[in-house]
Amino acid sequence: MKSVSISGSPRENVGKRDSKEQRNHGLIPCVLYGGEKQYQFVVEKNQFRSLLYTPEVLYAVISLDGKEFKAIVQATQFHPITDELLHVDFLEVIDGKPITIGLPVRIVGTSPGVLRGGKLAKKVRKLKVRGELQNIPEFITVDISGLDIDQSVKVNELKIDNVTFVENPNAIVASVLSTRNVEEAPVEE
Repeated sequence: MKSVSISGSPRENVGKRDSKEQRNHGLIPCVLYGGEKQYQFVVEKNQFRSLLYTPEVLYAVISLDGKEFKAIVQATQFHPITDELLHVDFLEVIDGKPITIGLPVRIVGTSPGVLRGGKLAKKVRKLKVRGELQNIPEFITVDISGLDIDQSVKVNELKIDNVTFVENPNAIVASVLSTRNVEEAPVEE
């Protein structure tokens, strides 16, 4: 998994009024938890572009008080009207301890069912997985080259080394649906 560096400065005061004042100065209030200690800090708004506004799943290396912490984004808050970022929660990643994270699904291959007129239906965009940070890939690859019409790929058919799926094993990831203009397969006599 790729990482993004973020530098923050500790917050002296914690509260609604202080958070609003920080946001007016272009800073976003954040919290880092999951380790030995919880940290309240602020980060400049523009540092979140490469972390939050991307289709990739990244982890953050947070520099705070001369220390560095590996963390993943656990939760974000946005303003309901202006859609502006208000707050970010980070979960500290500890070596040897598994984390749960949603990874994007990438479809590869060409389905024979689609070539005959079927329609490819991608049922999910992300799948939740659990594992140690160094074992988690950037995305989940789903090969559809063996799918014919009315066939699908389920979660239990996907395998990633040292990573487990935290989804319903019978959930459909991608399928090829029948359409009106499907060519009939030739019947061998």
